[in-house]
Amino acid sequence: MEKIRCGWCGKDELYMDYHDNEWGKPVYDDEILFEFLVLESFQAGLSWITILRKRENFRKAFDNFNYKIIAEYNDAKVEELMADTGIVRNRLKVLATINNAKRFMEVQKEFGSFSKYIWGFVDNQPIINQPSTLKDVPATTDISDALAKDLKKRGFKFLGSTVVYAHMQATGMVNDHILDCHAR
Repeated sequence: MEKIRCGWCGKDELYMDYHDNEWGKPVYDDEILFEFLVLESFQAGLSWITILRKRENFRKAFDNFNYKIIAEYNDAKVEELMADTGIVRNRLKVLATINNAKRFMEVQKEFGSFSKYIWGFVDNQPIINQPSTLKDVPATTDISDALAKDLKKRGFKFLGSTVVYAHMQATGMVNDHILDCHAR
């Protein structure tokens, strides 16, 4: 018998693997949280499968998502990234990633970890929603609005409420698996 999954992942093997093994599982590791910030910010305006298919290219291009290295990127590295056909070549998003790496470390310094900061928005507990269908899953919530507003105040870029909510879903801060999904 075939597993029941959330409809958004379709029959694509990469998508199904991501859905089954990553999406909605709580993440507390700062390195992984940063990786998803980068990937979600690049996803804005594109499909998630596009980003997933380029994930390994992003990993190579962005020094394994090492925010300490990314924060030090210079103009030459920006031009190298802009020439990399394996990633989404959007200068504003590349520059935002460098900026966000710096802001990420500021948050770590203030809160001890980015994880402590971001999980504080959900009282350190995943929000377990009860969607029957994909139509029941919101694009934003009051919490993603508040988090996006706070990130913006701290100088983060390309992390509006919709991107932040997608990040919350991806990192398990919110569980939006539909009720009959096997991964719920």
